[in-house]
Amino acid sequence: MQTTDKNKSTNELVDQLYNNMTTGERLAQLHSIYIDNLFDGDRLDTDACARLIPNGAGHISQYAVTHRKTPDELRDMVQQLQTWLEENTPNGIPALFHDEVLTGIATYGATIYPQQIGLACSFNTELAEKKTRQTAADFRKMGGRLALSPMVDVVRNPAFNRLEESYGEDGFLSAAMGTAFVKGLQNGDLKNNIAACTKHFLGYGGGGNAPEKERMEDILLPHEAIIRLAGSKVLMTGYHAVDGTNCVANSQLQNDILRDYLHFDGLTVSDYGSINQLPGTDDPLQHATAAMNGGNDVDFPEGVSYKHLPEAVEKGLVSAKRVEEAVKNVLRLKAELGMLDSNPDLYANGHIEFDAPEERQTAYELATQSIVLLENNGILPLGENVKIALTGPNANSMWAMLGDYTYPSMRYFWQLQQEDDLHPRIVNLKDGLTSRLPQGSTINYSRGCDWTEGVETVIEETGDERAAYMRKIQNRMIDSGETADREHALDIAAESDVIIAAMGENVILCGENRDRGSLRLPGQQEAFVEQLLATGKPVVLVLFGGRAQVVSNLSKRCAAVIQAWYPGEEGGNAVADIIFGKVCPSGKLCVTYPAKELHEPICYNYGLSANDQRVAYPFGYGLSYTSFHYHNMRLDQSAPTSGNGFELSFSITNTGPYNADEIAQVYFSPTNADSKLKPIQLQGFNRISLKAGETRTLSFSFLPEQLGYYADKQWHVDPGTYQVLVGASVADIRLKGEIKLTGEPQHMALRSTGKDRNGYFPQRKIN
Repeated sequence: MQTTDKNKSTNELVDQLYNNMTTGERLAQLHSIYIDNLFDGDRLDTDACARLIPNGAGHISQYAVTHRKTPDELRDMVQQLQTWLEENTPNGIPALFHDEVLTGIATYGATIYPQQIGLACSFNTELAEKKTRQTAADFRKMGGRLALSPMVDVVRNPAFNRLEESYGEDGFLSAAMGTAFVKGLQNGDLKNNIAACTKHFLGYGGGGNAPEKERMEDILLPHEAIIRLAGSKVLMTGYHAVDGTNCVANSQLQNDILRDYLHFDGLTVSDYGSINQLPGTDDPLQHATAAMNGGNDVDFPEGVSYKHLPEAVEKGLVSAKRVEEAVKNVLRLKAELGMLDSNPDLYANGHIEFDAPEERQTAYELATQSIVLLENNGILPLGENVKIALTGPNANSMWAMLGDYTYPSMRYFWQLQQEDDLHPRIVNLKDGLTSRLPQGSTINYSRGCDWTEGVETVIEETGDERAAYMRKIQNRMIDSGETADREHALDIAAESDVIIAAMGENVILCGENRDRGSLRLPGQQEAFVEQLLATGKPVVLVLFGGRAQVVSNLSKRCAAVIQAWYPGEEGGNAVADIIFGKVCPSGKLCVTYPAKELHEPICYNYGLSANDQRVAYPFGYGLSYTSFHYHNMRLDQSAPTSGNGFELSFSITNTGPYNADEIAQVYFSPTNADSKLKPIQLQGFNRISLKAGETRTLSFSFLPEQLGYYADKQWHVDPGTYQVLVGASVADIRLKGEIKLTGEPQHMALRSTGKDRNGYFPQRKIN
């Protein structure tokens, strides 16, 4: 590879390299390939390389999840291929190896952290950033340099089958958590870390076809914050259409909004196969033309359509300048990652160890903080000398812990391979409860019922084209390896002091391309819980899954209800510690929890009424074993619309008997009925740890732009009086104040990031 000159700018180096490249080598940077095509087992097939990638390879697709290989084995494969590229292609340009890292690296033996929807309920940006710093260090060791994560779709539809991958329904929370995710991966220094890829642009989880105001204010916010505050350099579009044009070929999104409005100077990539799925034609030449002219740079996963780019340029369908821009975007990213240096650091040497104790500890802490206590009549926490009956399909299964895009889930769904629960060690609920059982207590287990008795999932026609073959075998269900003896479980339950019922979904019942079409408990689970309630013994209902479940006809009759989501490898220990009181529950909902079947958008900032019959639990809701008193609110009385903002502080006292965390939330609301602001909007939050009886003071700084709105192609901040609401949830407001913005209306082409004040996130201090 050509030696780079440290005295030259990145753009100069990219221009010099580009000018030295042949047309074939340039176009190779816009293609990706699966590593299997280039290897015979663990040995590089040099004949295949010479035949398939004589001009190099821009990218290697999902190399870490494809096979059951140790990190050492994967690193050795990376080493072989990168060495071949360096020695046998015209300019020796390394390939970008990418994979999913949503809940940790999707590979054998790597730490599995809680799924994103649960992580959002922690409201803990600091720990979320620590998690991805750990992920980045491991991924880099085994040669990975691009993470196809995070997903930051703002999801307003509670039935969306990929809701679990998101941070929920709120743009501000999604932006804060997503920014933390990317900061952890990139750590302000791409040369020594890995690049993130935000997805899906724009509005894949709903909102893409929302009114322009909502789209710009909420749906765009996570992408905008991550690009402008965390320096994200890669973005993936979605499979869907916005304003009638599929995103991967949508110039309004990729050029007008992304490039011209947000000034994004990075790389755009297609979702897997989305270019091939462009409607109206089966002609790959037309597909390549539409995607390239629409602003997409790279064709994932195999460059099927972009192989026709030379013909598109020759026929004048695509300009040579546009192809040059795309190639240089790839090269610029590689240069920023240090991959074009004279001696690039592309992988680690020596033995690589995954799932270190500190990583498991982070997974455990995130799991405990992500779990939401929905109901508790005082039965929790359980004490000593309690006879427990444990039952349900998610009680003794690793699938209760694992969401979509974890290594075992991807292997099972996409490749029909069953992984064990040992690499890494996945602690299920039964194991966690048994290992943490209080003195004098006993636990008896019987499965009781299966997830379902028949197939409930339909494989979607759209999305990742690799799912097409799944439709041929979509009648499969996960085999638990256990007998579900309902009568035996009911006998055990009747003889117990308390019943713990572990219910919910699994990887086959919900996830990408999987649509169950219902939010009620699958199969006969609801009927079984009814039978458990009929025993007269108190039932603690523990729900696992990637979205809220409709349990309104059960929840008020249960002694307690816990929403555990998919809590990762330490999930069993985390739930057990909450049930037994070692840890006080602290998670708060990142979604509006539905009371009935809903297949339509629902979101707190639409201005839901307090008695909306569709809502079981509001956004930001979550119970604790202790109580908190909010007091001593101090708020600036006024601030200029063109000024540096205003300050808020208040105190919280833990008035209960347990040491615990509280998540304080700050919302803004207009006082003027004619205001163009949303009726209510989260604009600040803080997780604070308080010992029993302790008082601490929280201080926030806000920008005037956080009281702004989008209209007529620009941002506005109007003078006027606004409410500042401090609460334990959107429906549990503890303190109220007003701020008066004075001066002239402000108009801006782009909303302020407050970068000189560390941005919107974080805005608080604790005393």
